[in-house]
Amino acid sequence: MFVGNNWDGTADVIASSGDFARIGRVDVIPDRQERLWEIYLNPIRLAFFLGIRSGPGEGHDQFVDDVYTTPDGRAVVASRPSFADVVSIDLATGRVNWRFPVSGFRSDHMAVSPDGRRVAVSASTSNTVHVLDIVTGRELGSFRTGDKPHENVFTDNGRYLWNMSIGEVNTDLDDPAWDFTKGDRRITVVDATTFQQVKVIDMRQRLDAFGRSDLSDSVRPVAFAPDGSALYFQVSFFNGFLEYDVASDRITRVKELPKNPDTSEDRTTWVNDSRHHGLSMSPAGDRLCVAGTMDDYAVVVDRATLREAAAVPASKPYWATVSGDGRSCVISESGADRVTAIDFASGRKVVSVPVGDHPQRVRLGHVPTGWTGPVTG
Repeated sequence: MFVGNNWDGTADVIASSGDFARIGRVDVIPDRQERLWEIYLNPIRLAFFLGIRSGPGEGHDQFVDDVYTTPDGRAVVASRPSFADVVSIDLATGRVNWRFPVSGFRSDHMAVSPDGRRVAVSASTSNTVHVLDIVTGRELGSFRTGDKPHENVFTDNGRYLWNMSIGEVNTDLDDPAWDFTKGDRRITVVDATTFQQVKVIDMRQRLDAFGRSDLSDSVRPVAFAPDGSALYFQVSFFNGFLEYDVASDRITRVKELPKNPDTSEDRTTWVNDSRHHGLSMSPAGDRLCVAGTMDDYAVVVDRATLREAAAVPASKPYWATVSGDGRSCVISESGADRVTAIDFASGRKVVSVPVGDHPQRVRLGHVPTGWTGPVTG
């Protein structure tokens, strides 16, 4: 598993199951000085670079957001928000294979197609998703989204690509009365070959019809049922998640999770409008794992009954994914610089492993047998 350490600019590689032991580390910004010189010489780019630091970066540069490997395990591909690009790093040498500058001034979440050949990346300031050849970095196509595209998911064995735009999440205009300032938030579904728009889903309409006009329509992390019939999603400011039936195009259930009494109710103190941020589903489709970011816990929820297990204390958990053997949910504890595995069946903590500064995205990947890190010299 690759753990992107956002503020470090590194990716830790850990075993994908068992003891989740750390195997090696990759420098994701070996070209840091070159990139910084380009930024310092361009006043507009410098303004956005500093804006990322003071906004979503919480006073830090965002050097690595998302990470995936090529199918052969020879390279890791990473989005670097502060550098507004995507790079491929050779896992043998640690050198840059290719670099793709995204449109606009910030790159964000990515997704890899089921065949491992294409990588989609959100360009959050240009409302665009670029789709690249993962080996060469060549752009295969792009499409427009709502404001601030965020998560991307390939569905139907790679036939469709879903993008969730979250709108403006970096202002202090977080009172519901100011919701209109947050921008155009929607799900955009495109054909993953032609990049033509197939469907637009406005969750505002669906939430209102479900009787939850009080909830934000800014869709954050999501998890699809294994058969694609249902979408589970988190929204800004909410301690819980919702269930959306894809065929009937309607929200069917909502799960509200416990609040931590120590968590401030001042929305402006919540990171990037998140209360809970991180959601994954067991391979069997019977359990959900939820990262309760601002409430400092993670919890496993039974999908059929929506009953939750005992909460597992965690420090600002920011992401949730599935281990290589499918038995555990793996969360990134961005407040404690570690990742923690939680057993899907029991809901109990398995193990925690130290990683770099401010881990965010955790993704399954491949490395060559015996690999312990790039050989540089």
